[in-house]
Amino acid sequence: MADNLSDTLKKLKITAVDRTEDSLEGCLDCLLQALAQNNMETSEKIQGSGILQLFASLLIPQSSCTAKVANVIAEVAKNEFMRIPCVDAGLISPLVQLLNSKDQEVLLQTGRALGNICYDSQSSKEQFASTNIAEELVKLFKKQIEHDKREMIFEVLAPLAENDAIKLQLVEAGLVECLLEIVQQKVDSDKEDDIAELKTASDLMVLLLLGDESMQKLFEGGKGNVFQRVLSWIPSNNHQLQLAGALAIANFARNDGNCIHMVDNGIVEKLMDLLDRHVEDGNVTVQHAALSALRNLAIPVVNKAKMLSAGVTEAVLKFLKSEMPPVQFKLLGTLRMLIDAQAEAAEQLGKNVKLVERLVEWCEAKDHAGVMGESNRLLSALIRHSKSKDVIKTIVQSGGIKHLVTMATSEHVIMQNEALVALALIAALELGTAEKDLENAKLVQILHRLLAEERSAPEIKYNSMVLICALMGSESLYKEVQDLAFLDVVSKLRSHENKSVAQQASLTEQRLTVDS
Repeated sequence: MADNLSDTLKKLKITAVDRTEDSLEGCLDCLLQALAQNNMETSEKIQGSGILQLFASLLIPQSSCTAKVANVIAEVAKNEFMRIPCVDAGLISPLVQLLNSKDQEVLLQTGRALGNICYDSQSSKEQFASTNIAEELVKLFKKQIEHDKREMIFEVLAPLAENDAIKLQLVEAGLVECLLEIVQQKVDSDKEDDIAELKTASDLMVLLLLGDESMQKLFEGGKGNVFQRVLSWIPSNNHQLQLAGALAIANFARNDGNCIHMVDNGIVEKLMDLLDRHVEDGNVTVQHAALSALRNLAIPVVNKAKMLSAGVTEAVLKFLKSEMPPVQFKLLGTLRMLIDAQAEAAEQLGKNVKLVERLVEWCEAKDHAGVMGESNRLLSALIRHSKSKDVIKTIVQSGGIKHLVTMATSEHVIMQNEALVALALIAALELGTAEKDLENAKLVQILHRLLAEERSAPEIKYNSMVLICALMGSESLYKEVQDLAFLDVVSKLRSHENKSVAQQASLTEQRLTVDS
């Protein structure tokens, strides 16, 4: 087999120059057979032989061997190590030109070859970015009217569009205008092919908006034609367009400037109307996308009050009964963003018994770490931003204290910190109400462990000591503090390299000494 392959590769070099079609076809058949038997080994030999460079000259529309050459390229490009050599051998441009072919087999193999070369390979995609493939594909796409050929080009475009540099090239080559035109043509059709093409075009449009540069270019300060067209998708009756419109808004909402402009120009009301249409037995993907957009829009400080007064919390709370974790996750994230530094809103939500009970339930969603984490973070945020006794009482009565104590042991420092600050507020404002729950949750033992562990972050040590001081107002909790010999651990922290930790250690030591 090995000898045969070596002979075939030598023969192929000669016949590629002579262009004797019969001999060429025989050589290609042998190569395809060898690739079918051992793709990796054969591909290595093909690469070593230097034959790849000759393939570029064989990819000509009028040759009867073209489909087989493209098939060989598609087969070798199944191996990641062959993808960059295929680009370096100059195969991209002739392959792209072949997408004009009327021959179905040539089209099929060419699509496979291009798809495999750019499949899941960031190195090769960067190589693609240095060719003019984006421009060539868009030119070609504009000429096509047949569904199958457009579908073939879509299959090549989608993996390429994952690369940010190529996203921008595709936008500059005018792909977005083509996609918008397809959407307009197909939106009212109920033909299967047209529905599929509408989905592919709108999905690709959303993908192009994932690149920062391409997204900003299409936003054009919120005045751009593309942005306006995408906005018109949201009130559409087509679920696919509603989804793509909401996802596009979420992608446009990736910097403060865009978010502020969109909120000032009424996008929130459009998204709330969309959510309203999907409350009862709604489309989960649309719910998820609209909530994602609202969450992103709520990040800039100036947008929070505007969105709260527009009634976003009420619109979001309608999905509290959802049993779909992706929707639950985005709902929680949106509420958490909205109440950040908004005391009144945090208090109003924190006294909502239905919400707090649902949060406590989701804090136990062990199968869905994201939902569990976000529920804990929202519980903590309700206390931290409201600083309200009523909110603390609601959380205590709903059984939320144990979750905040568990959150203090999270592997994420930010969550640990949020929990400790919330617990310190509970101890300062409503220690009597929460005392029993704090005991049962073994808070004092956990704080001892956090202070004793060397790897605890400085802010965790600092907030743990602040909390210890706050717990001294409870007789039973203070007794636990004394029993665990906190003085030893705290006195060691007086020499901590972080000044705030060292100072708080001195203060805590004084409190422990005086009170004992």
